[in-house]
Amino acid sequence: QVQLVESGGGLVQPGGSLRLSCAASGSDFNSNIYRMGWYRQAPGKQRELVAIITRGRGTNYADSVKGRFAISRDNAKNTVYLQMNSLKPEDTAVYYCNAYHVMKNVDYWGQGTQVTVSS
Repeated sequence: QVQLVESGGGLVQPGGSLRLSCAASGSDFNSNIYRMGWYRQAPGKQRELVAIITRGRGTNYADSVKGRFAISRDNAKNTVYLQMNSLKPEDTAVYYCNAYHVMKNVDYWGQGTQVTVSS
């Protein structure tokens, strides 16, 4: 099993910054196996990809966050981060951490952390 715990969400003004963290644990977790990512879901909308980082630290971002968000991972700490800058009201959503087992095609999700961008 894999457990993912997000932290770092909150209320921020437009133009502000937040850094989300996701700590992974569990007997089945190995940083060398899992692709990590962040997704978000706004009220009334489907969950969407924000950013992913591969085992080799390759990254991919949604067009809406390119140039503003940065995903990174610290394999020694089993933690993935999402640095969010120049936040906009449309970034308001629940942000979920994802761990994807590449070989088994299995997803694990965290419980989510709320990010609200408002003045």
